[in-house]
Amino acid sequence: MNYVRTGLLLAGLTALFGAVGMMIGGQQGMIIALLFAGAMNVFAYWNSDAMLLRMRSAKQVDDRTAPELVSMVRDLARNAGLPMPKVYVIENPQPNAFATGRNPENAAVAATTGLLKLLDRNEIAGVMAHELAHVKNRDTLTMTITATIAGAISALANFAMFAGMFGGNRSENNNPLGGIGMILIAILAPMGAMIVQMAISRTREYDADRIGAEICGHPLWLASALAKLDKGVHAIPNMEAERNPATAHMYIANPLSGKGVDNLFSTHPNMANRIAKLQEMASGLTGQGSSGHGAAARSASARPASQKGPWGGSQPATKPRRRTRPWN
Repeated sequence: MNYVRTGLLLAGLTALFGAVGMMIGGQQGMIIALLFAGAMNVFAYWNSDAMLLRMRSAKQVDDRTAPELVSMVRDLARNAGLPMPKVYVIENPQPNAFATGRNPENAAVAATTGLLKLLDRNEIAGVMAHELAHVKNRDTLTMTITATIAGAISALANFAMFAGMFGGNRSENNNPLGGIGMILIAILAPMGAMIVQMAISRTREYDADRIGAEICGHPLWLASALAKLDKGVHAIPNMEAERNPATAHMYIANPLSGKGVDNLFSTHPNMANRIAKLQEMASGLTGQGSSGHGAAARSASARPASQKGPWGGSQPATKPRRRTRPWN
C-alpha cells in the first residue's frame, strides 16, 4: 500500500510541475515542462548518486582506510540480502547519514564524521541498517527523483515570480490570472512541492526504521541512535544542506536548522514517534526482555567514549543474545 501511495504522490508532484508550466506558458508550457521533467528524471536516474556525493565532498572508504566500518556494512548487507554498497565518509561535524543510488547494485551509504564520533558501535550499526533498508526498498531512487522535481518546481516558480513582476500583460494570453497569478504560483507551487515531498519521505522513513531494525536485529540500537541524532542535528548546523534543502529528505535526520519556513514543512516524521515505534517493536521481539530495552535506550548516551567509532580497538560492553555483531 505504501508503494502505491508513493507512486501516486510522485505522479502528483509531476502533475504539479506540469500545472506550473501550463500557468506560465499555456498548453505549450505544460508540454515543455513535462518533457523537461522527464529529461531531468532520466539524468537523475543515471547521475544523481555521484552528484549528491560530490556535492557533499564524500570520500569513499574501504577495508584499508576504515576496516571496521566497511566490515560492519558488509555484514549488514549480507543480513539484508543485498550486494555490498560503496561506503563513504563525509567530513561534517553534524551527525547524519544517507543512502543513494539508482538500485541495490549501484548503491552507496554515507555517514558524517560527526555521526561516527557521536555514536557507539551498536548505534552506528542501527543507522547503517536503516540506510540499507532504504536501498532494499529502492527508496534511494524515489527520493532522488522527488528531490529533482521539487528543485525544478522551485526554479520554475522563481521564473514565474520574475514573469509576474516584470512580464506585465504579456503573460495574460497564456495565464488567465495575469501577473498576480504568476506571483501566486511562485508562492504556492514550492509549498505544494514541499508537502508532497514531506508525505513521500515520512512514509519511507517509518518503513526504513522497521526494516533497518530487522536487519540489525536490535530495534533499540536504532532508537538510541535516533535520540542522539535528534539532539546533534539541532545543536550543529549543516551548511551544505542549508544551501540545498531539496536533498534534506534523504538524510536519516532532518539536517536543516528549522529557523525558516523549512521547519513548517519538515520532511521527516517526529523523532519521538519514530523512537516510540522502535521501542514498541523491541518489546514485542521474542526472547528479549522489554524492561531492559527501555533502560538501554535511555542510557546509551552515558556509555564510555572508548566504545565510540568503528575504528576503535575496544569491544562493545555487551553482546547480543541471538547473533554476533556486524563488525566481528
